[in-house]
Amino acid sequence: MKLTANGIQIEVEDSGGEGRPVVLLIMGLGMQLIAWPDEFVRTLVDAGFRVVRHDNRDIGLSEGFDEAGTGNLLWQSLRQRIGLPVRSAYSVQDMADDALGVLDALGICRAHIVGASMGGMIAQRVAAGAPERTASLVSIMSSSGARHLPGPRPDVVAALMRRPARRTQAALVAHSLGLAQLISSPAYPQDEKTLTERIARGLRRAYRPAGIVRQMLAIGADGERHALLARISSPTLVLHGDADPLVPIACGEDTARRIPGARLVTVPGMGHDLPPPVCDVLLQHIIPFMQSAESRA
Repeated sequence: MKLTANGIQIEVEDSGGEGRPVVLLIMGLGMQLIAWPDEFVRTLVDAGFRVVRHDNRDIGLSEGFDEAGTGNLLWQSLRQRIGLPVRSAYSVQDMADDALGVLDALGICRAHIVGASMGGMIAQRVAAGAPERTASLVSIMSSSGARHLPGPRPDVVAALMRRPARRTQAALVAHSLGLAQLISSPAYPQDEKTLTERIARGLRRAYRPAGIVRQMLAIGADGERHALLARISSPTLVLHGDADPLVPIACGEDTARRIPGARLVTVPGMGHDLPPPVCDVLLQHIIPFMQSAESRA
């Protein structure tokens, strides 16, 4: 369903359940709400939670910003590398305000905020700026954004910058499959057929390459977030794989160090994806953590 949140149209899915504690799931760069596996959502619902997930702006079925253009990604990446400001059409804080707007539109005062990758960055800003709305924070395979942290492996950077050979469905699927396999969890390999079907499903729902570029620029422009993490007062769980080639484990470790009282859980053999066995491991930590936060509240 479409909701007006923070003044724009945002696509939302809500499991419902009046009176249940709410979990807001925020997905990462270029990823749609369906990137949260259905079984992941069902397990949270079965544990007694109301689950809300949405397409971030410029991705999926939410409002786009094509009129803003994309600018020169390579030039902006160079500016970031030498410490100059990155120009972006909107900010990570804008996306955090969108997330809070989704809660407002649904009449939800408070939620457990769970974010993966860029979604973790958005979730961190929600928790830092709206502690009264944040029952707890779960930051998965994400980063504080501090400048000294290591970046993606060079082959992953090259894959991110590479464009599909053609705009046919088959070429787009092959392009996305190559990147997905590059950042996958070495200890939890996914069946290629299943992965291909998931990618094709996402492409049928929406294909927004310019939105991905604008989101990348928003991440690049978000250079001061690390300084805000000390403000976070909500219970915080940081989950990160030790084999992540896109956002290295040092980024999760730094996030946990900067948030008072945060607990870091390192998942051996996890990369930068959510195959079913990884989801099982994550949920074994997330559900008790959120239940404990509820009981303390």
